[in-house]
Amino acid sequence: MEVSVIGSSQTQLAKTDLAYRELGFCNLKDNSRFSAGRISFSRSLRWKKAGIRFNLKAVQSEVVQTDKPCGSGKTSKSNDVRLFVGLPLDAVSLDCNAVNHAKAIAAGLKALKLLGVEGVELPVWWGIVEKDAMGKYDWSGYLAIAEMVQKLGLKLHVTLCFHASKKPNIPLPKWVSQIGESQPGIFFKDRSGQHYKECLSLAIDNLPVLDGKTPIQVYQSFCESFKSSFSPFMESTITGTSMGLGPDGELRYPSHHELNHKTRGVGEFQCYDENILIHLKQHAEATGNPLWGLGGPHDAPRYDQSPNDNGFFKDGSSWESPYGDFFLSWYSDQLIAHGDRLLSLAASTFNDIGVNIYGKIPLMHSWYKTRSHPSELTAGFYNTEKRNGYEAVAKMFASNSCGMILPGMDMSDAYQPRETLSSPELLLAQIMESCRKHGIMVSGQNSSVSGAPGGFEQIKKNLSGDNVLDLFTYHRMGAYFFSPEHFPSFTEFVRSINQPELHSDDLPDEEEEATESLVKSSQSTMTVQAV
Repeated sequence: MEVSVIGSSQTQLAKTDLAYRELGFCNLKDNSRFSAGRISFSRSLRWKKAGIRFNLKAVQSEVVQTDKPCGSGKTSKSNDVRLFVGLPLDAVSLDCNAVNHAKAIAAGLKALKLLGVEGVELPVWWGIVEKDAMGKYDWSGYLAIAEMVQKLGLKLHVTLCFHASKKPNIPLPKWVSQIGESQPGIFFKDRSGQHYKECLSLAIDNLPVLDGKTPIQVYQSFCESFKSSFSPFMESTITGTSMGLGPDGELRYPSHHELNHKTRGVGEFQCYDENILIHLKQHAEATGNPLWGLGGPHDAPRYDQSPNDNGFFKDGSSWESPYGDFFLSWYSDQLIAHGDRLLSLAASTFNDIGVNIYGKIPLMHSWYKTRSHPSELTAGFYNTEKRNGYEAVAKMFASNSCGMILPGMDMSDAYQPRETLSSPELLLAQIMESCRKHGIMVSGQNSSVSGAPGGFEQIKKNLSGDNVLDLFTYHRMGAYFFSPEHFPSFTEFVRSINQPELHSDDLPDEEEEATESLVKSSQSTMTVQAV
């Protein structure tokens, strides 16, 4: 963990002492060894509820020089990107709406503060806040976390999650699921009749199917309650809000939900619930092709099949026909219209309080090197070799003055399975170019904390150079994040993107070195282990 303390007096040393004592390390004055520029300290914190123990150690710290208070030091491009870390998905308990592992999260927040991270991202779940009845909100657990973040002087980015999650187990609100039992048409349905019950179908956005209210009205009330309840934190602590747009919070159809980790198929179109079929039928009739409105493509592959396992995505086949263009345009337009409704809702709610608004889109990079890009098509992005499907998406984000969240910043082409003809790098570059063209802020994320091979180097590559990145959120805090296998690498990553590049004439002279210093830790581990 790199800890920088800039100063020129005993007052600054006292601040350093206070920082370490607040983190829970031993008192530097009473319990540490401070000599020849070295500090040794350690402390253990037990995460009782989960059987997890944090062991924080820092040794062989040394005093090194820092910039002058005023100078002409140059910094790298990555210094312009704000760095956040995601809090655990289950930071607040589903059962009692209290903070899960509060002491461990508090220690983690303090560690991130000392490391120089600007803020944290907090997922706020519809199924926890409005769990029991429509309009009955309980924000207590999330308010407690906001207070913890505020006291430490960190920033907070809140993600409003209107979907469910299997890991950890966070369902939709009970009252919504109960409605779904008698009205399964509120959920997406695939060709074989399976319903996806982790978010609502986009086709019901404006239908009064939730006890007489539309989903848009319910989301609006939720957002207004959030805005009112968190007003003391707005702008000062809460600087950004992400609007959940679909499965896993992303703007997409749940086209890949039946795939397991061993299969990388093209996914399936999700256009068979009763309400979305009404839209398709009406559109087909309006364009003079009523037979095209009976359902999705009959010759599309199954979830785990490759593009060539059926006819639709083959070169020169259905996707390039007039019918293919009709269906893919309609399918994509439905998704973009849904995103526009939700981002417009968020903009109208939060724009007057100076909070940045974001929405997330997926990085469907499998089969990107084929002509048809089938994984993107089934997810709702009409992007092919012949057509840039992200232009319309970018225009929609720009019209709502919203930033775009892009995952997969740690993924490189070199480590992708050759058989899937994948290219996360090329797809990411294409989307970012559309964002640049339309003046959209981009917030990057990594794919997972377990890490893609060479992930940190790939992230740094994406953070540097001429790009449109404004924010990067590393996902996410938890046992592995603080493990000795991971945390030192994350520490080095933060150090590398925050370290200024100094010219020789910016370096302090010997007298200044005696009074101005920063503490740089050369070894740091935070071990999380099962007790």
